[in-house]
Amino acid sequence: MAVYKRSSSLPSHGDIRPSPVACRATPQKWTILEGTSDLSKPHQIILNGRCFKDEFSMEYEQKLKDVRELLKSQKLENQIESLILVDAIQRLGVDYHFQEEIKAILRRHYIEATTSFDGYTLHDLSLFFRLLREHGFSIPADIFNKFKGKDGVFEGKLKHDIRGLMELYEAAQLVTDGEDILDEAAKFSSQIVGNRLKHPYHKSIARFTAKKYIRDFQGINGWGKTLKELAEMNISMAQTANHQELAQISKWWTDLGLAQEFKQARNQPLKWYTWSMASLSDPSMSEQRLELTKSITFIYIIDDIFDLYGTPEELTVFTRAVHMWDYAAVHMLPKSWKMCYKALLDTTNDIGNKIYKEHGYNPIDSLKSTWASLCDAFLVEAKWFASGHLPTSNEYLENGKVSSGVHVVLVHLFFLLGINRKTGGAVQVDDISELVSSVAAILRLWDDFGSAKDEQQDGNDGSYIECYVKENPGSTIEIARERVIDMISREWKHLNKECFRLNQNSSISSFSKASLNLARMVPLMYSYDDNQQLPVLEEFINSTLFDKTFLVHRP
Repeated sequence: MAVYKRSSSLPSHGDIRPSPVACRATPQKWTILEGTSDLSKPHQIILNGRCFKDEFSMEYEQKLKDVRELLKSQKLENQIESLILVDAIQRLGVDYHFQEEIKAILRRHYIEATTSFDGYTLHDLSLFFRLLREHGFSIPADIFNKFKGKDGVFEGKLKHDIRGLMELYEAAQLVTDGEDILDEAAKFSSQIVGNRLKHPYHKSIARFTAKKYIRDFQGINGWGKTLKELAEMNISMAQTANHQELAQISKWWTDLGLAQEFKQARNQPLKWYTWSMASLSDPSMSEQRLELTKSITFIYIIDDIFDLYGTPEELTVFTRAVHMWDYAAVHMLPKSWKMCYKALLDTTNDIGNKIYKEHGYNPIDSLKSTWASLCDAFLVEAKWFASGHLPTSNEYLENGKVSSGVHVVLVHLFFLLGINRKTGGAVQVDDISELVSSVAAILRLWDDFGSAKDEQQDGNDGSYIECYVKENPGSTIEIARERVIDMISREWKHLNKECFRLNQNSSISSFSKASLNLARMVPLMYSYDDNQQLPVLEEFINSTLFDKTFLVHRP
């Protein structure tokens, strides 16, 4: 039912990656093998209070200093080179080190730019637009009118400017509702460079594309080498941190004992952790990734309880217990469900307490509310499908956005990142509701767009496409799928608008970036091939966690 659905099995040709962590390619399961001792051992490059080897640490700090000095260099002022440098830093995934310097460069460009943008080429203006809009600066889309002819369309001579068209296509991905000129720009540029940009930067996970960018990146005026070396070291550090975190999640999950109690349920700690790893790319956010993964775990497990273990009557009781949020309510539940209910309360209460210690307030009421809403939505779907009732497509989608679990994830993340404290209360959790809705719709629609069937649910899970075809006689699956594609495109426009609005307060940029990363991760999670496998997700996990192409030597 939830967007976080049980995936098809991984390819049968073997493990998703080599040791030290293995994932069994068994039907409906992504598990970490027993005996992951390699991951449990201390590494020599460690984050968050644990020491690196001195030589590596000193080299890393020096490269950070070199890049920071370069960003502050007078030589970069008012030159397009500074924008190229900022873009490279972001694409290489090391931008979280230099947020203040990046903001200063962009603010300078914003102040000094004129309305005519004389001297800006198509490439330069497109890059200017994309970077400043990403960071919350108000840049109107009509600045691209300078590249239109008297007939109101983009000039034909631009078709020879491949570099400029590629950047124009990238800029057009930040379109919001009503910006027809950006829709025109995307269409115009894609006719020439579309095949080169199947995965535009704005809709891609930077860490997934960073390695290719490292290989292709040259830089200008000599700073490329330092930046590439810093990025390679950063990848090494991130992998070490992720391995350690994955070992902790595996142990936590094993200790819970829920896999033994619910043998039909998903047992996929690697997949659950992948959501958090992709959303929170900053290596320093280890604690937030761990706590977020725990919440994501319960979305999957409770979804499976509703799908596989309970009658509507039993599920009603479980939902009532979640609303009560009281350990005394366990007596209402079947034996195995008691363990899950207690673990949910323990984990969520613990997250609330950790947020209190870190940020000075306990958001447990908001966290409890997300779980109650999730169970309400699961229960609605359970009753629909138990009765054979197929709702209207709008009813299905509105409920499906809640049952996606996105609200649970992003509300937990909002508080884990301490947004209330960072903004001085200027941004409240209610202020992210539109953003949550768009990410949830993207997840739900992408999930339903896929052709994979859930074997254990006998395909009885419903979908937006199924509901739409039934309520629109004469419509076909193909027509419904085209509609879903258009809806996903519109939701991205809404998401862009909300992220732009929120990014005007720089203190919330980490949350906006994580939310975008969640949406960017969706196609990877639901791009099934003809064999109902997930090759793109497999590639992402191998590349991000286990490919040692750029790992520095660790003695």
